[in-house]
Amino acid sequence: MNNQKMIADIIRNIEQIIVGKRDVIEYALIALLGGGHLLLEDVPGVGKTTLAKTIAQSINCGFTRIQFTPDTLPSDITGLTIYNMQTSRFEYQPGAIMNNIILADEINRTSPKTQASLLEAMEERQVTVDGVTYPLKKPFMVIATQNPIDYLGTYNLPEAQLDRFMIKISIGYPAISDEKVMADRFLENKLSKKLEPAADSDAVIEMQKEVEQVKISQDLVTYVTRLIHETRKDANITLGASPRATLALLRASQAHAYIQGRDYCIPDDILKLIVPVIAHRIILSPEARLAQTKVDKVLKNITSKLPVPVLK
Repeated sequence: MNNQKMIADIIRNIEQIIVGKRDVIEYALIALLGGGHLLLEDVPGVGKTTLAKTIAQSINCGFTRIQFTPDTLPSDITGLTIYNMQTSRFEYQPGAIMNNIILADEINRTSPKTQASLLEAMEERQVTVDGVTYPLKKPFMVIATQNPIDYLGTYNLPEAQLDRFMIKISIGYPAISDEKVMADRFLENKLSKKLEPAADSDAVIEMQKEVEQVKISQDLVTYVTRLIHETRKDANITLGASPRATLALLRASQAHAYIQGRDYCIPDDILKLIVPVIAHRIILSPEARLAQTKVDKVLKNITSKLPVPVLK
């Protein structure tokens, strides 16, 4: 755990702009260090885009914002090949996906065909254009945003795409005291300043490798698989969590332990992450939706039924 100071520096750096949202910042770093992607669903103006930009600045990585609209094409994302008259060859022109941190802004406002252009990139870290495969930069992370209120002219993300996001969270409104701090910084022009990086891409890649080495006992692995299996049997759930969800919860738990300065996982890592990692991957039954049952409540009922392992 040689990079704890760097993690603390990254968090402090981001908190210069994102005020009073330590949990949100930690979830974003869990997704980054766990090699996953982040879905932010919240109302306009709470800092979703700012969070993505601030993360990219803090780790000194490339950043691309893609404003998804109904006329955004798959080739805008993945790139395309163009015939070069001078060389008499087809040449690949990279798309917006060819960067480190990708902000997919209002991802549900573009067509399903364009949404699907992200699937290969998010899962396999590559894009295929005209039969040729191009690897993506490292580290690579998609931070997508969507508005849960205005559904006019939107296309719901399919389950296959939702399943590729390691974590889904909402930022929420700030507390009064935090909003006052933010207002003061805004008046002093501190919110618009360019941040000095607290890390670089090589350091992030190294931390991702260290996360993979965080120990997780067989008892905890069994506990996670049982939790996931229960989502497939619960009467309130029509579509349970996938095997990809199992792997995502394990890796996210390792990343959380790493951020906390541990080289081993404990049950609290899993319990903290089960909702942000699993909730968006399951579909409630019609009866549960009719009764206005919340996914969070269903998951908490599942965790309450299973005994938490005691580590020796």
